[in-house]
Amino acid sequence: MVDTLVVPLLKIVILLNAVLVAVTYMVLLERKVIAWVQSRLGPMRVGPYGALQPIADAIKLMTKEDITPTRADRWVFTASPIIVMVPALIVFAVIPFGPEVELFGRSVPLYITDVNVGLLYIVSIASLGVYGIILAGWASNSKYPLLSSLRASAQLISYEVAVTMTLVSMILMAGTLSMVGIVESQREAGLWFAFVQPVAFVIFFIGGLAETNRAPFDLPEAEQELTGGFHTEYSGMRFALFFLAEYANMIVISCVAVTLFMGGWLRPFPSVEALGFLDLVPSWIWFLFKTFVFLYVFLWIRATLPRYRYDQLMHIGWKVLIPIAIGNVVVTGIAKVLL
Repeated sequence: MVDTLVVPLLKIVILLNAVLVAVTYMVLLERKVIAWVQSRLGPMRVGPYGALQPIADAIKLMTKEDITPTRADRWVFTASPIIVMVPALIVFAVIPFGPEVELFGRSVPLYITDVNVGLLYIVSIASLGVYGIILAGWASNSKYPLLSSLRASAQLISYEVAVTMTLVSMILMAGTLSMVGIVESQREAGLWFAFVQPVAFVIFFIGGLAETNRAPFDLPEAEQELTGGFHTEYSGMRFALFFLAEYANMIVISCVAVTLFMGGWLRPFPSVEALGFLDLVPSWIWFLFKTFVFLYVFLWIRATLPRYRYDQLMHIGWKVLIPIAIGNVVVTGIAKVLL
């Protein structure tokens, strides 16, 4: 009863709260990083050095009037933010934050579940979020959100192919679809897969930027062209759900990249005995540190790179990344057969 019901429920509650707090403070971190790049201070008024700004923003969004446009499709308009937010959260069910640890005399794994098709689960669930964006653009009954939702769907289709091809390369390397199994295969190899599959790593990261609609691929939210993109007509808590989903997806992409390419909870160079003192650092701290580095790179790119034109976005997706990703799969397959 305890192991099958109570412990999983506790892990779900703790994980959801941790993700929501992390997402909230990611907004503050982004504003701070962009401010530092531009030689500004960023939010400083609410709390010490602006530390309570996310709480103030949350209160503001929860108390703002929730407006539904007169000509909008009311039910679809209301459901769209939920359809975007829910997949971003339930993906965390199969992400391993660490191995099993002893807690109160029990062996507790630092993940909710480990399914033998974990990678397939992530690809399937993460792809559902774009339906919420498409429905939000259509239900708003406004030209800017509709254009934005069309861009988002085309962008996701374009980059999903390349990202999926990189995952095929990882499956060939690890021989399993289990997320825990992929980390363990990196332990056995004694090397992170980012060093073995650098091409797949770069393509996955670029595709992750595009799939989360982050700069320089933030065409669906291009403020200068489309006002606010697919959430132009949204306000209050429904707008906040879109906002939270974007940052939750950033955390998902970072966690998946860490698990697939950076050894998950493993320390750097797990086979080098001279670095054994690094094992003193708890495994989950290694995982969170690597994830934070990825998230910081997301913000750094947002602060430094200009947005691509739409034709450039499509050109990179179809004519550059997909051919390279297919070639990488072929080379990996040949190498596995010969070696």
